[in-house]
Amino acid sequence: MKKVFIDGKEGTTGLRIYDRLKDRKDIELILLSDSDRKSYDCRKKAINSSDITILCLPDSIAMESVSMVENDKTIIIDCSTAHRTEQGWVYAFPELYKDFESVVKRNKRFAVPGCHASGVIALVKPLIDSGILDRNALLTITSITGYSGGGKKMIAEYEAENRCSLFDFPRQYAISTNHKHLKEIVKISGLTNTPNFMPIVGDFYSGMQVVIPIFSTYLKNNKGLNDIIAEYKKQYNNEIVFYSEENENGFLSSGIMANKDSMSISAFGGEDRILLCARYDNLGKGASGSAVECLNYILKEDKAKDLVL
Repeated sequence: MKKVFIDGKEGTTGLRIYDRLKDRKDIELILLSDSDRKSYDCRKKAINSSDITILCLPDSIAMESVSMVENDKTIIIDCSTAHRTEQGWVYAFPELYKDFESVVKRNKRFAVPGCHASGVIALVKPLIDSGILDRNALLTITSITGYSGGGKKMIAEYEAENRCSLFDFPRQYAISTNHKHLKEIVKISGLTNTPNFMPIVGDFYSGMQVVIPIFSTYLKNNKGLNDIIAEYKKQYNNEIVFYSEENENGFLSSGIMANKDSMSISAFGGEDRILLCARYDNLGKGASGSAVECLNYILKEDKAKDLVL
């Protein structure tokens, strides 16, 4: 039986991972008391006693946790931003690989994708890799997320009885245009240029929608909407990430995949203008769901075990 330690279990992502793992019979969870979980020595002991440690921490503390590793058999799954573009770390989005099982066998460091980045990369990378989309395209991306993506502080702000009235409306953020997910979006998708990225938080707990408008001038070799759809169907043909043409009478709800760990990929439009859309849960396939999926691969279990699809 493998021992698993969740470093940062009390955070939003950590709690959701713990809820999925607490009743499993194939693993033993290493648990620390409230006082011990803040102790450097106790955390270090737990990490090195584990077969797999899942990090649900701010970047600086996640890097500290990795520096504690002395057991060369300990596998790390990091949910922070800290290692997503670092050499020696696998970008843990299994559906982007032809054979993720073989990748797992060769590696011990896995970086879980960012919530916004998951949707962007899922939409863009297959089109660049297949030669449909020009990697030099200048993209503008809109991403709408539930407020749980902001962690405990933002959750408290939105759920406070006397909250600010501005929270009643969608709010754009990262207006400096330097969102922390841009680095992984560019590197993993294969884009040459950094997109103009507009993240928006809405007055709903969880759910997410990433939309990318594409002009036909950015498509290569006379490719069009049907080619994009065919590529998505080829790339995403399993139960976790899948192509879907479903909509709500001409609308696309950001909450349609809330409380699920799967991702719906769509493409709409016509000859000149196309909309690419990914819908999922910012805490599901955008965070905890991806971590549990990666864990299942490592444990050689059904990849969808304990996921809500």
